[in-house]
Amino acid sequence: MRLTTRVAALCVGFFVCYHATAGELPQRWVSAGGALSEWVIALGGEAKLVGVDTTSQHPETLKALPSIGYQRQLSAEGILSLRPQILVGTEEMGPPPVLSQVRSAGVQVELFSAQPDLSTLQNNLQRLGKLLGAEDRASQLLATYQQALEQQKVRVTRAQLTKPSPGVLMLLGHAGGKPLIAGKDTAADWLLQRAGGHNLATHTGYKPFSSESLVSLDPDVLVFADRALSGNAARAALFKENPILASTRAARDGRVIELDPTLLVGGLGPRLPEVLKKLADEFYPETDIH
Repeated sequence: MRLTTRVAALCVGFFVCYHATAGELPQRWVSAGGALSEWVIALGGEAKLVGVDTTSQHPETLKALPSIGYQRQLSAEGILSLRPQILVGTEEMGPPPVLSQVRSAGVQVELFSAQPDLSTLQNNLQRLGKLLGAEDRASQLLATYQQALEQQKVRVTRAQLTKPSPGVLMLLGHAGGKPLIAGKDTAADWLLQRAGGHNLATHTGYKPFSSESLVSLDPDVLVFADRALSGNAARAALFKENPILASTRAARDGRVIELDPTLLVGGLGPRLPEVLKKLADEFYPETDIH
């Protein structure tokens, strides 16, 4: 351990021990993972946040907080300099030695699952609610979330009575570079399915595909998320770096949809029900699914 880290750990350890009392909830929070940070805010914890990672960008107010870097590549110095009492993140947060250093400094470290399913979300919300002293609020948010998903399910089922599910591919890239394709057991797959799409990728996780494979699948719809660019610049970069995509049915029909990449980080987030509605409208155009 470097000297600066050791000194920071001693200082933070003293700060935490001095301010913590029996039964007192942590008041200085650092959060890593976009969806998790959004839930902290939804549960009324925004005033407690003193730092977030680079995937935590919603709402806009989070961008004004000190950044601890990317959730998978954190540094102990950056975290400890904020004098947190608690660090929350998903199992994607790391590296492990950094988390060990943060724990050794007396900071409470809480890891949550990023598995994209409702039972995991329920567990996460219950734990966050308890840590924030907002258990009733957590129960209310979960009930509202489940209701929105049920309404979405009805909308999609109605649309599928008259139109088949479109074949969809979700591309995750950086500045238009060779994209990763979202397969099963991902937040992207969860999103596509509940919006009424058929994910053409059959692998698990995020994997690169050859350009030829992309074309052979010939998706009806392309959904892309760029971690560096947005809007027209992101769309232009995608086709410039992957020109063969222009020959897909989705490109020819103009059914290429941009998605905010932070929606896919940290498990199921609070914005997903709203995004599901928008995707469903794109998957089933000219269909009354409202």
